[in-house]
Amino acid sequence: MRARVIADWRGLPERPFPQENWRPIAGILEKVITQLGLEKRVREEEILRAWQDIVGPFIAQHSSPQRLVDGVLHVRVLQPSMHYELDRTLRADILAKLKARFGRTVRDIRFRVG
Repeated sequence: MRARVIADWRGLPERPFPQENWRPIAGILEKVITQLGLEKRVREEEILRAWQDIVGPFIAQHSSPQRLVDGVLHVRVLQPSMHYELDRTLRADILAKLKARFGRTVRDIRFRVG
């Protein structure tokens, strides 16, 4: 409709927009990310953004994932008591949730107070 109105206004014959050139952006972005070697960094950002969903809002307020190095997620914890709770009690559950969501990308978690 828009093309027809513009063509009438310009006094030109109507030409349909070529549809065969359209491609989904997701495929193009994946290709560019792969060519630039950014797959690991994108995956790391996905994990960092999903932290609150995985551990819940209370734990997320007292901890924050810092980086993912060779499959080990390094998490900074604010208090020693929270470090103990995360390292001794909740580590297996958090790791299971991470593996369920991200597969083999995360193989271990290290907590550090600071």
